[in-house]
Amino acid sequence: MANGLSAYQANAWLDDLTGSTLYVGLHDDDPGITGANEVSGNGYARQSMAFAAASGGAAVNTSAETWTASGGDWGEIGYASVWDADTAGNCLWTCALPTAKTITDGESLTVAVGDCTLTLT
Repeated sequence: MANGLSAYQANAWLDDLTGSTLYVGLHDDDPGITGANEVSGNGYARQSMAFAAASGGAAVNTSAETWTASGGDWGEIGYASVWDADTAGNCLWTCALPTAKTITDGESLTVAVGDCTLTLT
């Protein structure tokens, strides 16, 4: 007998969570489970991100968000996180980006619609 979270319950939890405003942060080193190593300064701020209703134990972003360095470099961005607040707050998810990107002054990083998936299964 297999054990695990049902798709129904995963969808319900994700819908409850994504029904409130969530914010995505960027990291220049592994954030672990606490959201450590978040970028700061040079125009950086977490961006709010909208998600579709969960299906199959996953919720996918429905808004594109762009971060642009201003006044200095951010370095190599290889990780992202999802938070319940635009500053401080609680780290809810962390992940490695498919490809790290070095962001220098004036450069941007964009997460397109469909590029961020939260899963519980």
